[in-house]
Amino acid sequence: MNILIGIILLFIIYLMYIYNRLITLKNRALESISDIDVQLKRRYDLIPNLIETVKGYAQHEKTIFENIARLRSEAMQQKNITDPSKVQTEHQISKALQSLLAIGEQYPELKASQNFLELQKDIVDTEDKLLVARRFYNTNVMAFNTAIQVFPNNIVANMLQYKALQFFEVENTNEKEVVQVQY
Repeated sequence: MNILIGIILLFIIYLMYIYNRLITLKNRALESISDIDVQLKRRYDLIPNLIETVKGYAQHEKTIFENIARLRSEAMQQKNITDPSKVQTEHQISKALQSLLAIGEQYPELKASQNFLELQKDIVDTEDKLLVARRFYNTNVMAFNTAIQVFPNNIVANMLQYKALQFFEVENTNEKEVVQVQY
């Protein structure tokens, strides 16, 4: 009888371990998506400053400024980070920012401006942090998805109605190509 009680107790402890591990993995994935949000917020805060700095030097580049402002506004309205339209908008912002930074190369006075150099460095730093945050999110999603699919975790995951999370990935194959900046 004691052996049966011991086996049942071990089984219950094991189920608790699986449950807690799944909760931990799911929370890590959710936390990592908030890291992407933080970097996107930082990017959105930097964009107006960069545009204003460049505007004074590049009056004829008005369409680029308007395009970036429009994309920024669209992206801020889209809440679901893994939604394909949000991913596409974010990629378009990256491309537009690269074009905007390339404009700085055409204007020696702008290129020498300390404010522009600082903003340029901040934008590049933010883009790098976004890349890291997206990779971190995808790593956590992979760990969670694997955990809910392996046996015996899948039994507990099914009872909890856990579904696989979506990876943060580029939907449009054209967006995976190297961006060509042309004047």
